[in-house]
Amino acid sequence: MHFEISVDIDASPETVWRLLTDVEHWPDMTASVDRAEILDKPFALSSRARVHQPKLRTAIWTVTDFTENEAFTWESRSPGVRTIGGHHVTRTPGGTTTVRLTLDQTGALAPAIALFAGGLTRRYVTMEAEGLKAKAEAEPT
Repeated sequence: MHFEISVDIDASPETVWRLLTDVEHWPDMTASVDRAEILDKPFALSSRARVHQPKLRTAIWTVTDFTENEAFTWESRSPGVRTIGGHHVTRTPGGTTTVRLTLDQTGALAPAIALFAGGLTRRYVTMEAEGLKAKAEAEPT
């Protein structure tokens, strides 16, 4: 399964990046995350985070790629499935920011998970993009 969403945000890339990498405060931005704990601080390459989401098993995510102020990728593994989440921040020529979130699932059980939880997964990623947009645009400039 592959899902991708982009959202334009009327805020600086620095503001968006700060909010995006403040994983422990994601529950303040979206109802798709109940609780998040960074297990290895500071949040950077190789950091792990425990993320609790409604209707899903708690997952440990490990940062596998990290470019400060631009992008991070992390992955979570469970029996039969590997999930990779991408978070990309791009400055637009107009001074705003585009965020692109991606989610890919592979492995023997990925097709079954996509069938049973694909709609929920897509809804959660969309909620996260919309929540980030709302929070960033509400930040003082």
